[in-house]
Amino acid sequence: MKTIIEPFRVKVVEPIKMTTRAERERYLTDAAYNLFLLRAENVIIDLLTDSGTAAMSADQWSALMRGDESYAGSRSFYRFEEVVRDIFGFKQVIPMHQGRAAERILFSVMCRTKGSIIPNNTHFDTTRANIEYLGAEAVDLPIPEFYQPAVKHPFKGNMDADALEQFIERVGPGSIPLVMLTVTNNSGGGQPVSMANIRQVKAICSQFGIPLYLDACRFAENAYFIKLREEGYANKSVKEIAREMFSYADGCTMSAKKDGLANIGGFLCTNDDQLAQQEKDLLILTEGFPTYGGLAGRDLEAIAVGLEEVLHEDYLQYRFASIRYLGEHIAQEGVPIVQPPGGHAIYIDARSMLPHIPLLQYPGQALAIELYREAGIRSCEIGSVMHAEHSETGEEMPSAMDLVRLAIPHRVYTQSHIDYVVEAIIAVFDRRESIGGYRIISQPKFLRHFTAKFEPLPKLSDAKEVHRHEKAASHTERALSHSHPPDSREL
Repeated sequence: MKTIIEPFRVKVVEPIKMTTRAERERYLTDAAYNLFLLRAENVIIDLLTDSGTAAMSADQWSALMRGDESYAGSRSFYRFEEVVRDIFGFKQVIPMHQGRAAERILFSVMCRTKGSIIPNNTHFDTTRANIEYLGAEAVDLPIPEFYQPAVKHPFKGNMDADALEQFIERVGPGSIPLVMLTVTNNSGGGQPVSMANIRQVKAICSQFGIPLYLDACRFAENAYFIKLREEGYANKSVKEIAREMFSYADGCTMSAKKDGLANIGGFLCTNDDQLAQQEKDLLILTEGFPTYGGLAGRDLEAIAVGLEEVLHEDYLQYRFASIRYLGEHIAQEGVPIVQPPGGHAIYIDARSMLPHIPLLQYPGQALAIELYREAGIRSCEIGSVMHAEHSETGEEMPSAMDLVRLAIPHRVYTQSHIDYVVEAIIAVFDRRESIGGYRIISQPKFLRHFTAKFEPLPKLSDAKEVHRHEKAASHTERALSHSHPPDSREL
């Protein structure tokens, strides 16, 4: 059959609150035009993230009932550990409440030398923030095609291996405690990393004695891309490909809220016993005992099931098809997207779609707001708001791209929901010239996109009209100032 159907049936449903445009306008004002600050109940289609938003399976819900909530030595931990070792292959498995906790502990232990630098294909928001919070530097080294949204490349998430080698030679390996690869590469379209690139990066790291870590939160999607696109892998299972990916790494961080198909959880892995002990010591201080790591036993059980289910190829085939469907249908109407479509989301190139909005008036944020205003769709800006950059003098500079991510939660929405999203995007695209920019009125020091507050700026047409009236008023004032007062005899 040509039609790829959902390889599951719906057992439980959650009602969606339908809102009016006037209501959504009020919700936007109350949230200071930050979609993170909206109440979820006021969102019709929530594509903010695929992290922790999956619909769990019947087997996962059943597994919750097996949860052993013992403080230490829980059998749920050993079940979880067995599954992680089977797929990822690492000796030491340390549970965490989510991926950013794994990042924080990893970098706290590894970045103890002043001036530490962590290269990556591209750091995502919390990864970069956890590095910079410690006073270290996060450096992105993607291939050139990464910064060209319309250019198609089968493995656009690859790291520029030549640039990595040159960078290590320039700063010295002593400044680099580890190199990371994010699979898939979330910041630029959910693009995959090839096995050849992983091997090449590992060879460079080995040459300089630097450990390689994978940010593995979408490992199954990356492995499936390799199966579909890389020569020599068509007849291998996704699990076999995943195991090979991790065989080249010295460790990994993992948010199980993505390809773990769970609503909470993550882990940190390594083959270094001494390093693992330091990480466990910090874990006990900030997260919990090493056999629960801030998670309930039932969460460990749900993750163990989810990690096995995400490797089912009929599911991955369906997921890729549904995301590709969204991308192809809006692209054929002229909407600029990151090509080719990624594994977990479609990314609209807001900078290309809204060229009339100045870059520091945040075209990505403007587009995301407009999608919510139009149809109650919540998306995520990945651009100059999220990835704020500053010059040496502290002046804000635009990021390399301004994208809007439409992340599809696992097993949540149906074909009609996606069709609704397509219609809404096309409607906004058709009136794109009427969309104006925004400015930030308050923001935190780190991860500003989560809590920053915005206000709208006059639209381009409005600004021109205001300028015209101001100019006319100025001419009138000058004319009056240069005219002579009337003679008293004329009064």
